[in-house]
Amino acid sequence: MTDYQVHIIGGGLAGSEAAWQLAEAGYRVRLSEMRGGGDMTPAHQGDTLAEMVCSNSFRSDDGDSNAVGLLHREMRSLGSIIMREADLHKVPAGSALAVDRDLFSGGVTRALSEHPNITIVRERIDTLPTDGLTIVATGPLTAAGLASSIGAATGKDALAFFDAIAPIVYRDSVDMDIAWMASRWDKVGPIGDGKDYINCPMDKDQYHAFVQGLVDGEKTEFKEWETNTPYFEGCMPIEVMAERGPETLRFGPMKGVGLDNPRTGRWPYAVVQLRQDNALGTLWNMVGFQTKLKHAAQVELFRTIPGLEKAEFARLGGLHRNSFIRSPELLDAQLRLKSAPHIRFAGQITGCEGYVESAAIGLIAARFAVAELSGRNLSPPPADTALGALLGHITGGADAASYQPMNVNFGLFPPLAEDVRKKDRKLGYTARAGASLAEWMKTADGGVV
Repeated sequence: MTDYQVHIIGGGLAGSEAAWQLAEAGYRVRLSEMRGGGDMTPAHQGDTLAEMVCSNSFRSDDGDSNAVGLLHREMRSLGSIIMREADLHKVPAGSALAVDRDLFSGGVTRALSEHPNITIVRERIDTLPTDGLTIVATGPLTAAGLASSIGAATGKDALAFFDAIAPIVYRDSVDMDIAWMASRWDKVGPIGDGKDYINCPMDKDQYHAFVQGLVDGEKTEFKEWETNTPYFEGCMPIEVMAERGPETLRFGPMKGVGLDNPRTGRWPYAVVQLRQDNALGTLWNMVGFQTKLKHAAQVELFRTIPGLEKAEFARLGGLHRNSFIRSPELLDAQLRLKSAPHIRFAGQITGCEGYVESAAIGLIAARFAVAELSGRNLSPPPADTALGALLGHITGGADAASYQPMNVNFGLFPPLAEDVRKKDRKLGYTARAGASLAEWMKTADGGVV
């Protein structure tokens, strides 16, 4: 007889959230994480739980007019450990929620380690369990053995996309005689002062020379079997964007709109923004600068950016291949594997994209498991909530044949009434979602008991 009631495989954001929800409901959890047990993924840096790999941002925290901000709000109302630790360890980032990623993951690790209902085991799981309630939350970097086992169980090859990582710069190596502090439109965030980003300005000639350098720079070579793997649009390498046209970046991560250069009184032709990456303010990441340039090429090119001529890098950018399953075809409405319903999948391996989305699916997978263990039937969150819209997309709303990773967005929500004015739609979506989630949480099968 096992000493746990649910086995969770994977200690990322989804697995950590799932473990917390189950433990808080009174159920014993075995959380298996291979990092720290002699194994490592191509992208992780350490062995803490809920490590944030690609950036330190949970994106917008505006719960009134942004879908991911609404998801933040819903998760907080459901006792999310990920949102709790994010709020405790946030750093200035305008209207976005960004965190000190070391303090954040350390906080999650400590909370789970100290919980009496959670046993963390540093081990690699190579095959899917044949019985017992299981949540697979191994993320997009699932180890080869388990990935093969999943393929055998589903009869399907894993789908894949490329994801990229942005560089991190030491703050004291930035030339602040050229760069300046500001948030776009001087917008003040929850803990900022309207001056939350370092801005490095470019004139027209500098910008076009930089774009050409991106196009010409030496890049990571793909293996033959990787050549047809697509990129995820939300983490597109900056040089791939540059190849789409010389002005693409100026209307994307390098747009100067809303950023008054105090030395000229005007918006720059283009700008490179850096966002605080740790609580001490010593590390800053290059916003939107995910890249597959080789390391030497990154250093050479990024030091042509005004203000970064003497930049020292704590980490350079990189590229990794992420895998996910064809969830709309393989999973039921409660995230159970149709061919083996004792197994649920959660997080990015299901094809959701983003830190928050991953944790959210871990949260709801755990709540389905809680209901099953207690002999109740938990209805899914309403489709007009952020949780329900995201879940519905994963488990059947998307076309299985063309399924690709997606962030939460209002396009996944049921339409509002036709008489709602366009300018009022975002608030309409979030107000409707708030009322629906409140009603769902009141029902006998709606919350953890």
